[in-house]
Amino acid sequence: MEWLELKNVTRAGWVRAGVENPESVAAHSWGMSILALRLCPPELDLARVLSLCLVHDLPEVRVGDLTPHDDCSTKAEDERAAMLALAPEWIDLFDDYEQGTTPEARFVKQLDKLDMGLQAKVYQRHQEINLDEFIESAKKRISDADLRVQLE
Repeated sequence: MEWLELKNVTRAGWVRAGVENPESVAAHSWGMSILALRLCPPELDLARVLSLCLVHDLPEVRVGDLTPHDDCSTKAEDERAAMLALAPEWIDLFDDYEQGTTPEARFVKQLDKLDMGLQAKVYQRHQEINLDEFIESAKKRISDADLRVQLE
């Protein structure tokens, strides 16, 4: 049941930016998953990519959605401890995502930023708010040209 509470954890960056009715962390994971279904290169393991998308932020149900504007000095340790307590059977996925060990994890890290940038565009279209900082941040952190073009 605790895993499902991720639906109630609001994305802190959107709150800080003044977005009305911001998405949850679970909605963000869904956004990444739908992008993965559409954009995953054929040489990657789609099942692993989707699994990484779904579990990468699960610890936030306990530690919250920390952004670079927060004190993140123990974020990595706190999130890993939360993952071990919540779903030890998925710790290999979590560690892979955090360390970027596999091509799938590196792809998902870029999807994380792509989803953020695209969500910023959605909010800008529906609300009178400037979220260019999120779009520019995504562009800087996406090295895959096929993914970056999605932000144009």
